[in-house]
Amino acid sequence: MSASQDLIQQLLQAEKEAEALIATAKKNRLTKLKQAKDKAEEEMKTFREEQEKKFQKEMGAKAAADPGADQKAKTAEALAQVNSDYTKNKDRTIKYVIEKVLDVPTSLTDTQKQALKVGAV
Repeated sequence: MSASQDLIQQLLQAEKEAEALIATAKKNRLTKLKQAKDKAEEEMKTFREEQEKKFQKEMGAKAAADPGADQKAKTAEALAQVNSDYTKNKDRTIKYVIEKVLDVPTSLTDTQKQALKVGAV
């Protein structure tokens, strides 16, 4: 019986060692998870700070920029285009209007002739 008692004791000892090994593995796992979480939080904090600096820089540049200046430039460009079109088309337009004003038909239409014959005019 002593041999079976020794075997039972060995089995109990092996179970204790296995439990201790499992407990150690769980502790190590939890430690690694905590370290990974801490590292991720640190990286996230760094990323957030970088993005905040980038945002503040962009917002500072936009706040410093004069939105009216951009509109003034666009307006000046459009005005220059209108003046250019005016200068380019002025002579042709004047010629067209004069031709139409001076192009007066000297003949009477059939309706006008008929009205004159009847004496309606």
